[in-house]
Amino acid sequence: MEGKAVVDASVVVKWFVEEDDSAEARLLRDAYSSGALDLEAPDILPYEVLNALKYSGAFGEEELKEIAETLDDFQLTLHPLSGDLARRTVELAMRKGITVYDASYAALSELSGAPLYTADETLVRKVGTEWVRRVGDFEP
Repeated sequence: MEGKAVVDASVVVKWFVEEDDSAEARLLRDAYSSGALDLEAPDILPYEVLNALKYSGAFGEEELKEIAETLDDFQLTLHPLSGDLARRTVELAMRKGITVYDASYAALSELSGAPLYTADETLVRKVGTEWVRRVGDFEP
């Protein structure tokens, strides 16, 4: 077991909808829930997850409110965009040609020494570091 990991919104969305790699995403969630793994993310994660679920069309207002509460109940370690994280985020966004949002997850992963799990193939391809892993590769 790795001890801690960074997850991006593409993974957490899969906790609530059935898509490719949803089973592996839920394994990450379950490892966290059991105390076997700490999960971290930039503090934009809940916004991105709720936005993706809203535009999926699969959830109504009340369901999204419940999901917002569930996300809060998970008590993931969320990091503000400041200091070293802000600087490294901008560097990665500019140098790798990725969004600031995606770069914040990669930067947090790099700075914390924890792998980033994502379902975003473009992010895996563009960042291509030892820190970024496909969620489908997670094994508890």
